[in-house]
Amino acid sequence: MSHKILLAAFAAGVLLGGCALQPMYAGGGSGSVARALAGVDVSSIEGKAGWLVRAALVGHLGAGAQATPRYRLDVRLDEQLQGLGLLSNDAVTRERRTLRARYQLVDLSSGKIVLDATAGADAGIDIVSSEYAVIAAEQTALENLSHEVADQIVTRVATKLRQTG
Repeated sequence: MSHKILLAAFAAGVLLGGCALQPMYAGGGSGSVARALAGVDVSSIEGKAGWLVRAALVGHLGAGAQATPRYRLDVRLDEQLQGLGLLSNDAVTRERRTLRARYQLVDLSSGKIVLDATAGADAGIDIVSSEYAVIAAEQTALENLSHEVADQIVTRVATKLRQTG
C-alpha cells in the first residue's frame, strides 16, 4: 500500500513539474514580484477606513522600499453601515458594514492606467444592549474589512505586475 502512495506522489510531482505554474513570490523579498510591489507608491485615502486600508497596503506592498516608485496606487473607498433585522418596536438587531474600493494602478513614467479594478468585503454585526460593545464590534469589523480589501488589492496588483513583467 505504501508503495502505491509513494508512486502516486512521484507521478504527481512529475506531472506538475511539466506545467507552467510557478510560485508568485518565488525568490522571496528579492524576487521580481516583491521588487515590483516595492515600487508602488500608495496615495493617501480619505477617512478612517482610508487610513486603515492605506496602512495595510503599505505594509503588504513594502511601499517606499524603492527611492523612486514606478507605480502609483490610487484608491477610493465607499463605506456603508446598514441596519437590518428590525423588531416590532423598530429596534435594529443586526447591522451590515460594507467596504468597497475602486483602485487604479498608474505607471508613473507614462501616466497610463495599468489596472482599474474594484475590491470589497462586508461583515455582519449583532446589536446588543451594551452601546460600548456595539461600537467595539463596529470598529473591529472596519479593521477586518480594511485588511481584507487591502489583501484583495495586493493580490490583484501582484498578479498584474507579474503579467507585465
